[in-house]
Amino acid sequence: MELRHLQHFVAVAEDQHFTRAAERLLVSQSGLSASIRALERELRAPLFVRTTRRVTLTEAGRALLEEARRILAQVRSAHEAVAAVQGVLRGTLSLGAEQCIAGVPVARLLAAFRRGHPDVEIRLRQAGSGELAEEVAAGRLDLAFAYRTQADTDQLRSVSLAGEPMTVLCHPDHRLAADGAVLTPQDLADEVFVDFHPDWGPRRVTDAVFAGAGVRRTVPLEVNDVHGLLDLIDENLGIAVVPRHFRHKRAALTSLPLKDADGTEYETIALLPSAQATSPAARALMGLLETGSG
Repeated sequence: MELRHLQHFVAVAEDQHFTRAAERLLVSQSGLSASIRALERELRAPLFVRTTRRVTLTEAGRALLEEARRILAQVRSAHEAVAAVQGVLRGTLSLGAEQCIAGVPVARLLAAFRRGHPDVEIRLRQAGSGELAEEVAAGRLDLAFAYRTQADTDQLRSVSLAGEPMTVLCHPDHRLAADGAVLTPQDLADEVFVDFHPDWGPRRVTDAVFAGAGVRRTVPLEVNDVHGLLDLIDENLGIAVVPRHFRHKRAALTSLPLKDADGTEYETIALLPSAQATSPAARALMGLLETGSG
């Protein structure tokens, strides 16, 4: 089995189209098709169901995809490790992050990394913490800045970076703003909530706070970006429970302290693979973060 066969297979699986994959790989479509057929012959199983418009993975193809990605990530890490020993970082840094992550100036950190390692290609992806954890564990991301969603495993470890309490944001004309009191989940039981999708870290923390207090809440207004959430609150369409640093993003809104049931707070972490599988680029980025160079 040749590495190029696996590279071709992963490209077709991701694009779900031979022509697009061939264009991305800069190979001919006939050569790509021949590569996939050779892989199928070796594995003695069809990997794709082909139609005139798209291709989809067979059961055997789905089983191979995760392993192929893992193998290619390990090969890439091997190349990068050798380059690092020689004093030069090359290759790719694939980073994931939630929006507006606390305690991590992502843009400034990446700018400092690029100045120090211009030969490394930087790739950035935003997603919810649950998805980011899966991507790091599967080897598709070198590291991610997120909220802790699970305990450490053999494939995934976490480094705590920052912690902060949750706060209630509301419109200054909202009845809660007039009281100005420390709030409990019970005080908010009948409110209309604006919140992120369940995969996001702040949503997971808020859900945990209310579940711990035994208070049921519904979220009729779900968003997938911070500014959309703030806009809805700014129009007095609902309130939100968010990490405290969000209050600085829209000064006109009222921020009220939340006294939760069990001391739950929003904890920012770096998600990394096992120490042996961590790429030199990821280690270099973490070094910048730890020294404050970013």
